[in-house]
Amino acid sequence: MRGDGEQDTSAAAAPVPPAPANQAPAASAAPAPAGSGILGWFDALRGLLDRPLASYYLLLSSVGLLVFIGLAMVFSVTGVEGVAETGDPFGPVFKQTIFAVVGLVVFWVCQRLPVRTFRAIAVPLLISAFVLMGFVDLMGWLAASRTPPGAEVDPIHLGPVWAEDLWLHLGGVQVQPAELAKVALVVWGADLLVRKGRTILSWRELFMPLLPVTVALLLLVGYNDLGSMICLVVLFTGLLWAAGARLPVFAWLGGLAAAGVLALILLPAEKDYRLARIKVFFDPSIDPEAKNGRYQYLRGLWAIGNGGWFGVGLGESQLKWGRLPNAHNDFIFAIVAEELGVVGCLVVLVLFGMLTYTGLRIARRVEDPFRRLVAASITIWFVGQAIINIGGVVGLMPITGLPLPFISDGGTALVVALGAAGMLSSAARAEPDCARAMHARPPRKWVRLLWAPLPPLPRARADSDGDVPSTRATGRPLTPQGGSPGRTRGRSS
Repeated sequence: MRGDGEQDTSAAAAPVPPAPANQAPAASAAPAPAGSGILGWFDALRGLLDRPLASYYLLLSSVGLLVFIGLAMVFSVTGVEGVAETGDPFGPVFKQTIFAVVGLVVFWVCQRLPVRTFRAIAVPLLISAFVLMGFVDLMGWLAASRTPPGAEVDPIHLGPVWAEDLWLHLGGVQVQPAELAKVALVVWGADLLVRKGRTILSWRELFMPLLPVTVALLLLVGYNDLGSMICLVVLFTGLLWAAGARLPVFAWLGGLAAAGVLALILLPAEKDYRLARIKVFFDPSIDPEAKNGRYQYLRGLWAIGNGGWFGVGLGESQLKWGRLPNAHNDFIFAIVAEELGVVGCLVVLVLFGMLTYTGLRIARRVEDPFRRLVAASITIWFVGQAIINIGGVVGLMPITGLPLPFISDGGTALVVALGAAGMLSSAARAEPDCARAMHARPPRKWVRLLWAPLPPLPRARADSDGDVPSTRATGRPLTPQGGSPGRTRGRSS
């Protein structure tokens, strides 16, 4: 210290002696790499989801794995019946595999078709669904009316054509028209809502003619197949939600749907099993006739409990040996739980969750309003039907008889579901980022010819300053876009 109180800075200014040559410099503490640990996994996952073709690949993988699991479980369940009936355990699964191949062809066709084709066939498809459902209901009613009480109903044959319950038999081919009605309602409803544009905010424009036509279709389907009618109600609700309908609309529709379901449960005398299933759901201890579903309900729960965490092994189920009715169709999830356990059930649920996320992601990102409505309604159709089926198997909902999409045995349901997935695939390829990436690095010509053509490039939109922003949809509402009522912006590909 100096005498005048100032600090002596000579020590601070003294030079630092150099380190010896044999002494290594002190290593500074290196920072931890960004994105390590759990955050690294999230960053990697986010990077994968940000890729242009992520939606497309997620859709293909989830649907493909569900179909593969379905074929494996159908073989596991129906192999026993095949040996008992024909001595061939591969007969039933071979038939289901043929339907899967036909479904893949339908998937391929729907993936290639442009929007204008779907919109052009919307009305003919709806009329076909009405004609087929009306014919099945009429033939069933005529056959029931001429059958004495207590006797088994004998179907009426018109040459090679005849109807039985939910099925229409055309020679050696049987078709379930209710499945066709689902696709018809999706395409026709989306086309009508897009043509109306923002005028759907008016109750009159929203319900005319959408509500009368939909109610008539629901009644035709619900007369013989209440489960498919409930699925149609879920689908229709998803369509209105994607179109941006107001909340009071859903309250009115919920009340109307509840009244219709109650009427179809109570009115038809020959459908008394519906009321019995409701009673079993609220009180499983009752003991009415075996056809009410109590036996099936309890056996399904027993199969789930018998599976444990890892199951008894693929093909080792005990309930499939004639002890669980419709084990190959409505209650195939119970066999999944018994043979593959909780782990197998979680895999199925994760795949359906991935499909739901992918479908809603596609609906959020795609620009064309028709594709947007179709993607959202198909996604809600798949997840709604899966929830209804699994809920009935585990006892959280009444049994409805709906198949589990892509997994249950059934040719028409699988072909129609794969066709709807093909429409989702077409929408995924039309996402702005995906379309740009495919045009920037187009696949080979033979690939485009054999698989799918290039999607249309997104339309560039100018903002108020004249700049062209990115057309990637981030959080846009699913309301149909339109510059004026009744018209849509631009042209559909």
